[in-house]
Amino acid sequence: MSKYTSKIGKINKSDELIYTFLTNFNNLKSIVPKDKVKDFEATDDTCKFKIEGIGQAGLKIIEKEPNKLIKITSDGKSPFSFFFWIQLKPMEGEEKATAIRLTIDANLNPMMKMMVAKHLQKGIDAMVDQIVVFFNEKMKEDK
Repeated sequence: MSKYTSKIGKINKSDELIYTFLTNFNNLKSIVPKDKVKDFEATDDTCKFKIEGIGQAGLKIIEKEPNKLIKITSDGKSPFSFFFWIQLKPMEGEEKATAIRLTIDANLNPMMKMMVAKHLQKGIDAMVDQIVVFFNEKMKEDK
């Protein structure tokens, strides 16, 4: 398995709000980059989509630790098997600020690793950026 860890992002929202949103895959339609992800379909805990240049992929939530961790695995027609973690941690000294980090542990053969390693690292960092921008700039909290 090859592990890729994202940079840490800062979201100016509570860990509870972020966790609740991200544990329902139906909500992800508003986050995924539409220029790179096509044919996105979701239920609460599964989704499938096509990634430009890579192919069909699917995700399934397999473990949840409220307001801290969401563990996801590949599901269906994915080019390789993997586990994916979303980690959330309240930031000390800051009200309603949460650190987020993503990790992918992918089962890649040597040839596949050579082809996709750079893309996975760039992709996981871009995902953190997308999530941070979404929560900090686009998502409105109910008062």
